[in-house]
Amino acid sequence: MAKLHFRYAAMNAGKSTALLQVAHNYDSLGKSVMIVKPVVDLKGGDRIVSRLGVEREVDYLWAAGVSLPVAETLDVILVDEAQFLTVEQADELLDVAVRVGVTVIAYGLRTDFRGDSFPGAARLLSIAHEIEEIRTLCRCGSKATMNLRKIDGVTVFDGNQVAIDDGSVVYESVCARCHARERDIGMRGATVRA
Repeated sequence: MAKLHFRYAAMNAGKSTALLQVAHNYDSLGKSVMIVKPVVDLKGGDRIVSRLGVEREVDYLWAAGVSLPVAETLDVILVDEAQFLTVEQADELLDVAVRVGVTVIAYGLRTDFRGDSFPGAARLLSIAHEIEEIRTLCRCGSKATMNLRKIDGVTVFDGNQVAIDDGSVVYESVCARCHARERDIGMRGATVRA
C-alpha cells in the first residue's frame, strides 16, 4: 500500500541531500521517480540543490491551485521544501498515495524562524501515514529543533515567514534553549535601542 511520508528537520539537517539519495536509490532499481518542489521556492531555480554540492533537476515546479500531474506508472514522488506547500497541496499528496497508489515522500521544515508552523508542514504532520525527524545539532551540541534567521549577521524575529537565503539572509539550526536565548538578547537590544 502506498503511503504519504513526511520527513522533517531544522535547517542544515540534510533534507535535500536525503531526498537526492532516495531518488538515486529508486533510479538505480529502474523505478519511476518524480521530483517536485513548490514554485515559491526560488533557491536553485528548477533544481534541488544540496548544501553538499549535489543537485538534480526538478521534474515539476508545483504552483498553488494547480493539480499535480501524476501517472499511475510512477513508483514514488519526492517533494522538497514541503513546508511551502499549501494545505490543499498537502491534501492532494495524501490523495495521490491513497487513491492513485503512488508513494509520496515529502521533506521540509516543521517550523519557521519564529517557531511558528508553516501551513504545509502543519498539514503534513496531521495527515501523513509516517512521520520521521531528521536530526541535526545546535552549536551547543544539543539536538536542533528550531531555526534562527540572520540578516547581515543579525538575528531577527520579525518579517515575512518566507525569505529564501540569498546571501544576505541565512539560517542557523539551534535548540529551543539557544533560540530563546537569542530572542531574549534581541528583546534586550530593542529596549536599549529604543
